Amino acid sequence: MIGIIDYGMGNLRSVQKAFAYLGFDARIVQDPEKLMEMDRVVLPGVGAFRDAMLRLRETGMDRAVLDFAAKGRPLMGICLGMQMMFDLSTENGSDEGLHLFHGTIERLKGGDGLKIPHMGWNTIQTRPSILFEGNETENANEGPAVYFVHSYCAPEVNGDTAAVCTYGQTFTAAVCRDNICATQFHPEKSGEAGLKMLRRFATWEG
Repeated sequence: MIGIIDYGMGNLRSVQKAFAYLGFDARIVQDPEKLMEMDRVVLPGVGAFRDAMLRLRETGMDRAVLDFAAKGRPLMGICLGMQMMFDLSTENGSDEGLHLFHGTIERLKGGDGLKIPHMGWNTIQTRPSILFEGNETENANEGPAVYFVHSYCAPEVNGDTAAVCTYGQTFTAAVCRDNICATQFHPEKSGEAGLKMLRRFATWEG
């Protein structure tokens, strides 16, 4: 059973429909105790970092997410859900995240006529992980194309980075470590490439 966390800020239905299309039972979960009954969990998110973290804490889902991850069960963040997994965000000041991945979320630099928010399709370069088989080429332009909607990103490229994207700067498009993974882009809106990632997460056994 896949649990999709409902804390009042997230693209819940589109994620649920994507898993249903793939033949997986995904349920929207509002109760932290019910979350622990799931086999794997998705933390989605849209909107502002500070508001999202506030809602997550008010619902008790912050602790539930950390407990779920600590048990070694598959956990996935999407878009703002990925950002909340990091230590800090500089959006509207400085706010703490869940500290599941190290680094600070910062505003995209843009420049050269690039619009912020970064909205639309871009290719990513991947390495083998829960979500990706990895590129067969070093050419980032030949990686899968995925759909982004964001103004902030994780600029650090480190050992947990599973995919990168270049939009004025190279930033972390996905992270994976042990049983936890997350994407800055929306796999549920990324066509066949995104569905393949969701299928890999839904069938990953560790």
